[in-house]
Amino acid sequence: MLAMPTLRQSACHRLPTRPRAAQGHLRTYTPKTTARFTSSSSGGSVGLGRAKAALYATTLAATGYVGYLYVTDTRASLLHQHIVPPLLRTLFPDAEDAHHTGSGVLQFLYEANLHPRERQPRHAEPSKLTTEVFGAAIDNPVGISAGLDKDGQMTDILFGLGAGVVEVGGITPLAQAGNERPRCFRVPGLDGLVNRYGLNSQGADAVAQRLRTRVRRFAREIGATEEEVLNGEARVPPGSLAEGRLLAVQIAKNKETDEKDQAAVAADYVYCVNRLARYADIVVVNVSSPNTPGLRDLQATEPLTRLLTAVVEAARRTEGRRPPPKVMVKVSPDEDDDAQMAGVVEAVHRSGVDGVIVGNTTKRRTGIVPEGVSLSAKDRRSLGETGGYSGPAMFSRTLDLVGRYRKMMDAYALEAAGAAEADAAKADAARKTLFATGGITNGEQALQVLNAGASVAMVYTTMVYGGAGTITRIKGEMEKRV
Repeated sequence: MLAMPTLRQSACHRLPTRPRAAQGHLRTYTPKTTARFTSSSSGGSVGLGRAKAALYATTLAATGYVGYLYVTDTRASLLHQHIVPPLLRTLFPDAEDAHHTGSGVLQFLYEANLHPRERQPRHAEPSKLTTEVFGAAIDNPVGISAGLDKDGQMTDILFGLGAGVVEVGGITPLAQAGNERPRCFRVPGLDGLVNRYGLNSQGADAVAQRLRTRVRRFAREIGATEEEVLNGEARVPPGSLAEGRLLAVQIAKNKETDEKDQAAVAADYVYCVNRLARYADIVVVNVSSPNTPGLRDLQATEPLTRLLTAVVEAARRTEGRRPPPKVMVKVSPDEDDDAQMAGVVEAVHRSGVDGVIVGNTTKRRTGIVPEGVSLSAKDRRSLGETGGYSGPAMFSRTLDLVGRYRKMMDAYALEAAGAAEADAAKADAARKTLFATGGITNGEQALQVLNAGASVAMVYTTMVYGGAGTITRIKGEMEKRV
C-alpha cells in the first residue's frame, strides 16, 4: 500500500481541497491503489502457470509412456532390427563381446522393466499358430535354439520375445571355459556365424541353482510353494512357468571326459539330468556339437542307444517333479547319409527318447556361398575359421533332413507297431516329435519345415542379425500365410 501523506508534507505537495467555504471540513484525498487488482491478476497468473505446468507434465508423461511402449515392443523393427544389431556390430568387432554386452543390457533392462517384450494388439483375434507339442498346447511353433542363453540367465527375457519354446544351454556337469578366444566370427555377407565356443558353461550346479531361484520367485508371486509349482499344481509347465510355453534345457559331456569311456560319458549326462531335469519341460541331449572332440562319435547306433537309455531312465526318476520332462536328442546335420540317419532313428526308438532336434552347426563349407555372391576378404577369412557354421545357407539342408527324418521315424514306428492298419493308432502314439533348427530366417521357411514334419521351427543366427523383434516378425509372416 502507498503511505498516506501527512498535513506537513502537504506544504510541498498540496492536496486537492474543496472551495474555501468548506475548509472547516478538510478531507484528505486517498489515492487509488492497484493492490486489489494486482492480487487478482497474480492469482490468475499463478493458476495459469499451474495449468501450464500440469499440461507440460501430462504431455511429458504421455510422451514418455508412448516412448516406453515403443522401445519395449518387439514390433518396433526400426529400433530392434535396423538400429541395435548394426550398432552392436559396429561397436564390438568381436562377435562374442557383442553377445555378452547385448545380453548384459537385456538383463539390466529386464530388472528395470524396460526390456523388449511382445505385446498383443488390443482386440487381437485368437492366434492361428497355436499347436500341440508333447500333448501340451503351446502358443506358437517358433522356438529359440540353445546358445543365446548358455547358462539360464535370460530365460524369461527370451520367453518375453514371443517364442513358444526356449532352449537354454548347452550345460556341462562341471564348469568349463571352452576354447580360447577369439572363437566366434561373423560372416555379414551371408548373415552367418562361425563359432568354436567348445561348450563354455558355468556347470550344471550353478545353472540348476539359478533355475531353482526362478521357480521359488515365481511361487512366491502366485502364493504357492516350490513343490506345488514343480508338481503342476500351479497349472503352468514347471520349466517355462508360463502357460503355452515350454523350456528345453540342453546338456552335454565335459570336454575332458573320454568319449571312448561310455560309462563315464553316460555319467556326465545323468549328472546333468539329476541336477536340471526338475526345472525343464524338455531335456535335450547334445551329441552334435562340432567343437567338442569325439562328441559326434556318440551318434553311432550302439553308443547312442546306451547313452539315451541312461538319460531317459534318469529323467523318469526325477524327484519332486510331475510329470517328468520329455527327452530329445540333438543330431548333427553332417551325419546325413541314410545309414547314419537310420542308426539314429533306431537308437531313438530303442531308448524311448521322445523326439529329435535336427540339426546343429556344420563343419562343411561346400554349398554355403550362393552362386553370384562375392564375399569380402574378411568374410572369407571368417568363413574359413575352424568351427561350426550357422546361417541362412543351412536352410535347404535342414528342410531336406526334416523330411527324411520324418519319413524314417514314422516308418520305424509303423513297423514296430505292426503293418496292419488296425495298429495305425498305436503307431501314431509312438510317433516321435521333431524340432527343426538351421537357417530358418522368415515365416515362409518356418512353415516349410513344419509342413515337412517338424512340430517347432527354431532360430538362432537370424536373431543375432534380426534383433529382439525376430520372433514377432516371423510369427506375423506365418499368420499371413495360414
